[in-house]
Amino acid sequence: MARHLFAPDRPGAPRSRARAARGRLLPLLLLALLVPAACDSSTGSPASEGADAGSGVDAGSDDLGKLGGSVPGCPFTADRVSELLGQSLKDEGNCVFGDGKGVASLTITMASEFAGATTYDYQHEQAGQQYEKVVDLGDRSYLAAKDIAAEAVVVGPKGSYTLIMSSFSMDVAGYEQKLRRLLDALPA
Repeated sequence: MARHLFAPDRPGAPRSRARAARGRLLPLLLLALLVPAACDSSTGSPASEGADAGSGVDAGSDDLGKLGGSVPGCPFTADRVSELLGQSLKDEGNCVFGDGKGVASLTITMASEFAGATTYDYQHEQAGQQYEKVVDLGDRSYLAAKDIAAEAVVVGPKGSYTLIMSSFSMDVAGYEQKLRRLLDALPA
């Protein structure tokens, strides 16, 4: 007599194929229920959440205070950057500005004061190895430049900023001048 697939086994009988199939079925059913919940799309897409989307930091999170402060938003618009640098740049998202040709770019990374202070010494040391000129601008800020790129780091009570310029077709003095102009325009 044939037994139903989900019928209980007789006591003392060897484990049947049906029982083994049931044992594998339960985890699959649980997985099928949990995957849609994990993939909830009720939070907007990163493209619709603004320039800081995908940064891994929720600007409204109470946890940021525990890490030494909040993360500032992007300090500039494409128009403001173009005005400061004297070259037309386009907003490429996440505080990255480019010339539209894929050559020149300005990238600004924002972090909390705590995060900036934590990485400052390492960044300064690396700049000394990568750039031909490094200028200390004060407590926890520097500017570094070479013929094809420049970098500036500023750590302050309102957050920290790392500005990286590359491929703007200028010399070391030109990079230094443009970065100083950008640094002067950062929020106090």
